[in-house]
Amino acid sequence: MKYFLFIDESGDHGLTMVNPNFPVFLLCGIIISAENYEIIENEVSKLKKSIWGEKDVYFHSKDIRKCENEFKVLFDLEVKKRFYEGLNLILSKNHYSIIASAIRKDEYIKKFGKLSDDVYEIALSFIIERSIFYLDGIKTEKNDLEIIIEKRGRKEDKNLEEHFQRLLSRGTGYVIAERLNNYGLEIFFRGKKDKICGLEVADLIAYPTARYVIEPNRANPAFDVFENKFYTKNGKRYGLKVFP
Repeated sequence: MKYFLFIDESGDHGLTMVNPNFPVFLLCGIIISAENYEIIENEVSKLKKSIWGEKDVYFHSKDIRKCENEFKVLFDLEVKKRFYEGLNLILSKNHYSIIASAIRKDEYIKKFGKLSDDVYEIALSFIIERSIFYLDGIKTEKNDLEIIIEKRGRKEDKNLEEHFQRLLSRGTGYVIAERLNNYGLEIFFRGKKDKICGLEVADLIAYPTARYVIEPNRANPAFDVFENKFYTKNGKRYGLKVFP
């Protein structure tokens, strides 16, 4: 069976400056079978049509929160209610798992310094490792994994592609290269103009998850919608790695 791992980010991965109000960089991965992904695609499309008709709309977390661009329609409280009820139902009832990795940048700098490894690459390695653990637990003969990542820039994407190839040749701290390659891992970079539904979902989940890491005891109704979707094993949440 084919699986997809859609990855988007929240926060700034740079270590030069740390925003005291948002001192976290988070990568959010959504791992889902091709069959279940088709269901979510159809449901997201229906929700968009019910609100915007045939207008081409891309879900973006920041625009939704601030009611900007296409989401100015959410100033209408009745439309906002219908939108959030539909979106929350899609995120809560469908079959997918979340595998996210957060780097607490202030703590990371204290421990490793500002000139240490790229935190994006570290977070990606964690997500790939735990995605392999997830697939290992699925009792089928063979599962292929296609990784789709939100584009950042030509240089950044090239560096990340090189990091990915190093993982395939050397493995990670917990997963040997042979085990990675058994899943036929491939990586693709896609932009918002490609309108990849899985990246939209990853984007919607990334920000509330980052806010949860920063302030776990603060009310976070968006996070509550999908909290039970994080990958768990033996009753332990493996789908949210916080480092260091």
